Amino acid sequence: MQTSFRQKIVRASAVLAAGWLLAGSALAHGDVVPHSVDTHTLPQLGEKWLPANPYTEGTPANKEALRIGTSAYNQNCARCHGLEALSGGIAPDLRKLDRDCMAMADEAKKMACYKETDDYFLGTVRRGRTRDGRVYMPPFEGILSQEAIWSIKTYLETRRSAE
Repeated sequence: MQTSFRQKIVRASAVLAAGWLLAGSALAHGDVVPHSVDTHTLPQLGEKWLPANPYTEGTPANKEALRIGTSAYNQNCARCHGLEALSGGIAPDLRKLDRDCMAMADEAKKMACYKETDDYFLGTVRRGRTRDGRVYMPPFEGILSQEAIWSIKTYLETRRSAE
C-alpha cells in the first residue's frame, strides 16, 4: 500500500507535535532565570551591606518586607529550596537555617548565633556556593538588591522550624 502525500504530512505533523510536547515537558521545571525584585516600597538600605536583617519583627517595614520576601522567595528560591521553604531534599531546608540558635537560653549567645546565621545566609546568597567546580547555588549579588535579600530572610524567619 502506497502512502499518500497527505498521510505523510499528517504523520510528520504528529511527530512534530510529539516533539513539542516532549520539549515542553522538559522545560516544565519552570523558568530558572533569576528574577529581580521590586523593593521600592521598602526603606532603601544604601550601598553598604548591613550585617543584620533590618526588617526583623517589630519594625514598621516588617509587614511589607514579609510580603516582598514571600514573593521573592517563590520567584527565586522555591525551585530548589521548595515551596513554602519545605525542602524536598535537593537543597538545604532553609526553615532549619538557625535552629541551633532557637533553643539557646542565654540571650546574648542566642543573638550571636543569629548574627552568625545572618552572615552565612548573606554570604551564600550574594556569592553562591560552589564545590569541586560544581555550582550548588548561583550568586545573586547584582540580581537581588540588599533589600530583596533581607526581605527573603524576613520570610524565612516566619518559616523557622526547630525539627
